[in-house]
Amino acid sequence: MNKKISSSLRCQLVTVPLYTDERGSLCFAESTQLPFPIERVFWIYGVPDGKTRGGHAHATCAEIVFPVSGSFDIWVDDGTNEQTYHLSSPQEGILIPPFVWCELRNFSPNTICVVLASETYNSEGYINEYTSFKNAKNS
Repeated sequence: MNKKISSSLRCQLVTVPLYTDERGSLCFAESTQLPFPIERVFWIYGVPDGKTRGGHAHATCAEIVFPVSGSFDIWVDDGTNEQTYHLSSPQEGILIPPFVWCELRNFSPNTICVVLASETYNSEGYINEYTSFKNAKNS
């Protein structure tokens, strides 16, 4: 498991500000900190033990995935390079650009992750089969 994103991948670690005092901690993201305007926000939770999420790439949409609570591994593959990264800090997320396959795995109990997306939902923008993704990347 790597703590840094490989420079050969187009994915990036995104760190948002963290403020902590006697009342607790607060993280936030503003448009000036992000590489795209947010068009959609969704969250994933209640993932049963041993199950995965993601398992697709997007043709044009970019996403940033944050673990708001708990932890998980995210496997990314740009068609040439691949890497698994462990996310466990609500302050750190991974930017997944278009045409990068990703799978979220190994969720700890009660994990909640939030995803910021550059586009609204469009089912036609998904590449849902890994072989189709690899073929598209190789052509």
